[in-house]
Amino acid sequence: MIRGINTGVKYMFFASFCFAIMGAFAKELSAYMDPLEVVFFRNVIGVIIVGLSFLKMPVKQVGGKPFLLFFRGFMGFMALVAFFYNIAHIPLADAMTFSRTSPMFTALLSFWFLKEKLVFKELVALLVGFAGVVFIMKPNGLSLDLTDVLGLISGVGAALAYTSVKELKKFYDTRMIVLSFMLTGTIGPILLIVFNDALNVDFLKATFIMPDLKMWIFIGGLGLSATVAQVFMTKAYGFSKAGVVGAVSYANIIFSLGIGLMMGDALPDALGACGIGLVILGGILVARAKD
Repeated sequence: MIRGINTGVKYMFFASFCFAIMGAFAKELSAYMDPLEVVFFRNVIGVIIVGLSFLKMPVKQVGGKPFLLFFRGFMGFMALVAFFYNIAHIPLADAMTFSRTSPMFTALLSFWFLKEKLVFKELVALLVGFAGVVFIMKPNGLSLDLTDVLGLISGVGAALAYTSVKELKKFYDTRMIVLSFMLTGTIGPILLIVFNDALNVDFLKATFIMPDLKMWIFIGGLGLSATVAQVFMTKAYGFSKAGVVGAVSYANIIFSLGIGLMMGDALPDALGACGIGLVILGGILVARAKD
């Protein structure tokens, strides 16, 4: 059975599992330090890895879009801060589901800013996916919880970052684009922690905690799982159609649900489970419509 599965699909299943493991390490770390500090350690490890790759293979690029490069890094950073804050405060599967709305927002942003066409199948997929988001949030009139707002920020922020990448790839080495995100995600938390007393925004406030041995092990697991996930996700897109791989990537919500339950998360209620299912269905339909 396994031999009959496309190589790209197998790679994406493994990448999705690693992303779920990354979320688990982030959730464990959030019991000991503020989510903003978790973001710092998540990115500083990536900066070191990407920086070492420059020594092995120098950068070849045109350049010339520094503001767009910063925009990509900043939006990616804000999306990650929102995602890790939610991981610390809501079930892992819910946080992962919010973050996985990014392909749907990317389709909309590509339509608005890049003038890409939206076919009927994509419109249906977007309606299905966004209906799922509403089911998960369960809004009380116009009132939303902070985690609901941050869930949307994690999806929209990632979508804005991904949309800008389409343009940046014409001018920059892929590693430089990734580095813009990781450097912002390293410097940003430092600045926010230094000026902590001047902030009055709950999810951006943090006090630095020096990790002990147990936390360093979790930090190593966080960085390793995130790096392995990125590598295998990239390899997956090289072996299969983007639509197929994109659809399979939604397995990370299922993995996150299982891991979250093992970590003590409660089972989602009927409305929440329906919402998760609709987001997965909408995301798969969006991905498949791109083929």
